[in-house]
Amino acid sequence: MATPLIGLKIRERRKEIGLTQTELAGRIGISVSYLNLIEHNKRSIGGRLLHQVADELAVGPEVLDGATERRLAGDLNEVVADPLFDRNRLDPQAIDGLVGRYPAWAQALVTLHRAFLDRSKAMHALADRLNHDPFLGDAIHRILTNISAIRSISEILTSVDDLDAERQRRFHTILSEESARLSSAAQGLSTFFDKAHTATRSTTPAEEVDDFILENHNYFPALEVAAADLLRRLDAPPRQLEERMLERLELDHRLNISRAGPEDERLRSARNPLRYSQHSRRLILLDSAPAATRRFAIARLLARLTFGAEIEAIIAESATLTTPAACERAAIALQSYCAGAVLMPYDRFLEDASRARYDIDLLRRAHGASVEQVCHRLVTLRRPAAEGIPFAFMRSDPAGFVTKRFPLPNLPLPRYGGACPLWAVYQAFQAPDTVVRQLAEFPSGDRFLFVARAVVKGDNAYGQPRQLLSIMLACDALYADQVVYGDRLDLSASAPADRVGATCRLCARNDCPQRQEDVIIQPQSLEET
Repeated sequence: MATPLIGLKIRERRKEIGLTQTELAGRIGISVSYLNLIEHNKRSIGGRLLHQVADELAVGPEVLDGATERRLAGDLNEVVADPLFDRNRLDPQAIDGLVGRYPAWAQALVTLHRAFLDRSKAMHALADRLNHDPFLGDAIHRILTNISAIRSISEILTSVDDLDAERQRRFHTILSEESARLSSAAQGLSTFFDKAHTATRSTTPAEEVDDFILENHNYFPALEVAAADLLRRLDAPPRQLEERMLERLELDHRLNISRAGPEDERLRSARNPLRYSQHSRRLILLDSAPAATRRFAIARLLARLTFGAEIEAIIAESATLTTPAACERAAIALQSYCAGAVLMPYDRFLEDASRARYDIDLLRRAHGASVEQVCHRLVTLRRPAAEGIPFAFMRSDPAGFVTKRFPLPNLPLPRYGGACPLWAVYQAFQAPDTVVRQLAEFPSGDRFLFVARAVVKGDNAYGQPRQLLSIMLACDALYADQVVYGDRLDLSASAPADRVGATCRLCARNDCPQRQEDVIIQPQSLEET
């Protein structure tokens, strides 16, 4: 989406609440002339100053910086990527205009398309069941049998005149029983179809959690405060933190802790570093699990048992989480957030990241964490006036399916399926455990630094297949000189970069040899270099 008119929004909101330029400039500590330039979009604004302006205007920063509009524009891009619109020639700039001028209509289109997906998926699910589900064949057979029996009995009762009272009573009894069986079979069939429909939704719980995290910019100040308080109470150096957390679980939450080897049948999978039973208050630890994985799992359990009220309050305030399944997923995500905040405390981690120039290996060794845990924590450094480099995060499996995502304003990440096959996140699978960096340029001219690494998930035993996942961080190329992975790269505007797109259906590079699908958005003009 195009750069939002932040200045226009500031001016309109300022006038709406009756503030003059002089009053607002005085409150935020800048000159009136500079504020005037901002309001006419002749000066950019962000970071601490944007948060100050938002506070004085009593709105959230996302209202001014266009985060809401960008999410909506991203949803509309996914709508027009539907093969339903293959014959339409759609101008991508029209999406920005629609979202900017008529956001309610834009949201209505997204809602309508999701409802269409609901109905389509329900139809396909029912069609599949009609063809393959044995219940339907049996139910229809029973219904036809009942109907035949009822018809036969009815013909006897209406065509035979000399039936005695006892035979009439017996036939009426059979007729009543067959009618009851027919009603039961029909009710079962109706319930079957109702369940088939209600179980099919286009907006899944995982997608609701994605939206919930994006709306909060992946930063939850209440949990940061709670984690910092817990860390003070643990009062332990990093090397002793695991033992202190286990002590808290024993003393504060009365857990009976035991340890097990990888062959212990009480742990179903060697990838599961612990097993917790709430009913018996037992915790079994797998000693052979990777240390970083085990520490994170312990911290997540401690967060679950310690910060339950704080997490429930955050979820209760969200209008995005509409189903119990989505709320449960969100709770797990927030427990993991707390675990990261405990193991990698905000201030120290931000200082270490800045000093190490965001070197992931240095950070994981310094904090005893895994590559994925460090990358997750880097994306949460969003505290106003103490922000890290804004990173996008993406995790993909070898099939190209995106299993986790956190986009940037001008870098939408696919919600469904895979992204452009030229992205570093896929190249990393060719050399596991090796950092792959890439200076990528999109058709819009936006440039990003991609840093990806394929890692083995869990600790595999002999004979078990490896679970490879590729993890990627991305930042605007403007920040590349602050990141160790930008060293020795030519970052000038004229320097060559890998020409990539978002997905094939949304990329206008018609000469790309990697193209797998035709583009469905036709821009009015595009200068191919």
